[in-house]
Amino acid sequence: MSTETNQFTELQLDRIIEMAWEDRTPFEAILFQFGLLEKEVVKVMRSNLKESSFKRWRKRVNSGVSCKHLKKRNSNISRFKCSRQKAITGNKISKR
Repeated sequence: MSTETNQFTELQLDRIIEMAWEDRTPFEAILFQFGLLEKEVVKVMRSNLKESSFKRWRKRVNSGVSCKHLKKRNSNISRFKCSRQKAITGNKISKR
């Protein structure tokens, strides 16, 4: 399910980065919406963030603080998004 990251618009890249920064948004949600595997999300983050920001993000994702992996996630959490977040379907991004 690999997708070239240069096929995304600036708005889509901003959303991918936003989702990657959010602790409660798992990589599986990014895969579902944009078709990017975790390693591809890492490449997007590496190429779009300052080096220090990227290192901080990777450290946070790999620590126990983040719920970025469904297997590490509390089983009581059964959704990809906050209950107050507007609906996002497929590759369509809701208006803010």
